[in-house]
Amino acid sequence: MLHHLWKYTYNTSKALPLEQITRWGLHNTTVVRNASTPELYEIAAMDPLSPDPETRQGSISSTGAMVAYSGRRTGRSPKDKRIVLDEVTEQEIWWGDVNIPIPKKSHNLLEQIALQFLNTRPRLFVVDGYAGWDPHSRLRIRVFCTRAYHALFMQNMLINPTTEELKRDFSDDVDFHIFNAGPMSAPKLVQGVGSETCVSVNLTDKKMVIMGTQYAGEMKKGVFGVTHYMLPKQGILTLHSSANEGMNGDVTLLFGLSGTGKTTLSADPKRKLIGDDEHGWSDQGIFNIEGGCYAKCVDLSWEKEPEIFNAVKFGAVLENVEFINKESRVVDYHNISITENTRVSYPLDFIPGAKNPAVGSHPKNIFFLTCDAYGVLPPVSLLTPEQAMYHFISGYTAKVAGTEMGVKEPVATFSACFGEAFLPLHPTIYATMLAAKMKEHGTKCWLINTGWSGGKYGIGKRMSLKNTRAIIDAIHSGELANAEFENFEVFNLQIPKRATGVPDQILHPKNTWINKSEFDRTLRNLGDKFKKNFQKYQSKASEEVINAGPKI
Repeated sequence: MLHHLWKYTYNTSKALPLEQITRWGLHNTTVVRNASTPELYEIAAMDPLSPDPETRQGSISSTGAMVAYSGRRTGRSPKDKRIVLDEVTEQEIWWGDVNIPIPKKSHNLLEQIALQFLNTRPRLFVVDGYAGWDPHSRLRIRVFCTRAYHALFMQNMLINPTTEELKRDFSDDVDFHIFNAGPMSAPKLVQGVGSETCVSVNLTDKKMVIMGTQYAGEMKKGVFGVTHYMLPKQGILTLHSSANEGMNGDVTLLFGLSGTGKTTLSADPKRKLIGDDEHGWSDQGIFNIEGGCYAKCVDLSWEKEPEIFNAVKFGAVLENVEFINKESRVVDYHNISITENTRVSYPLDFIPGAKNPAVGSHPKNIFFLTCDAYGVLPPVSLLTPEQAMYHFISGYTAKVAGTEMGVKEPVATFSACFGEAFLPLHPTIYATMLAAKMKEHGTKCWLINTGWSGGKYGIGKRMSLKNTRAIIDAIHSGELANAEFENFEVFNLQIPKRATGVPDQILHPKNTWINKSEFDRTLRNLGDKFKKNFQKYQSKASEEVINAGPKI
């Protein structure tokens, strides 16, 4: 047996009390708890039983990152997520396509099957960590898994406790358990299970079971979904956003779906990164929920994203990538033969200038980033609180032609609160909290279009990063807050007439179109798409918020 394996009956500071294992029906006596990074590397590289037979053997990249493979599932499986329907959740959860119910007896059966699987593995990894940098509200999370790569991934993504915190906060019960039996398929005959993959969440008993997928992101986003349920009960708004901080301590939140530039714009050399994806807003201010980052690495290069490129080193986990050749172990970031969703996980402090602890004051500015491929939204506009709620609930961006088979025109995409897949509660609950906090702390909200100007995709041009950064600089300096504004038709947005470093002409998008009548038609059509999308939220939205939408 290798030196880094130990029995939980040993008298060691890392050992779990026996009842913390056996209370769930676990009796695997080879337990590895909160192992060091070198220990996890050794296990992943030396143990032929560590990866599931359907996946490849793990290896090490030329820069020292652990390279792992997740098997058939190379991304999240949102249609396979389930939430236990019980007397508590029945009236609280936003049931529907996002939150699909499963009977409690079915979850319990899945849990028992998962525990039996965990008991049969050569070893059981245990990871303890916090979700949330705010010591007043952080959640204690305990993960049970069977792959070294999953253990290192969660040690990166959770906030690691100190030795003292481990003894104090994790010696008895914790706030949430994750039982990751991903290498084992879910039994399809169980009521409520739709495929061999099932992520079943019991919010009342505070347990999650993962079966039929080894994609590590299910654990990360599973924790995020739990915080979206538990923290609002404490008056804390949970946000799918990045956050950074200026030299004067001013905080900015950046929301945006894939392709809007959220990661690029939050990595500002003039500002400290608080976090890239998940945050909470409490009475004390903003805090990062995670201890690390999980970045896309397709076409990753030093020239485009030097901070992320340099973070791919010892301690990082590369997922589903290919090498240029096996001898060099140099990663080919352009190779997407396994999946386009290649990823890298690394601790937050791998990014130069990242703030530690990852907390900040109440945000001064909020950016809603949208890549409008129709080319009709202004590059920047100031939102009223009601408009902020409306656009927050809408969560708009647009796919461009060519991204999917048969797509010839831009396709509007809406994701409530810019993270619909992770919301257990109705979007209006989060939007109401956002508006209240904005009002209390005088936060300004801006809609920023990083998409097209001068015409839709295929006709116009993508907004230049230089102009977008100049707009953001003008907001951070306070210039735009005191600018002269004009009204933008249909959406009734307030757009500035001038911004330092930005051509006046582009601030009103109609000026950049040759065919003005076509601009008007396209604008009205987009407004209509907003209105149709918002219909599913209207029953729980106020008249003020409904009226903050487009007027056709």
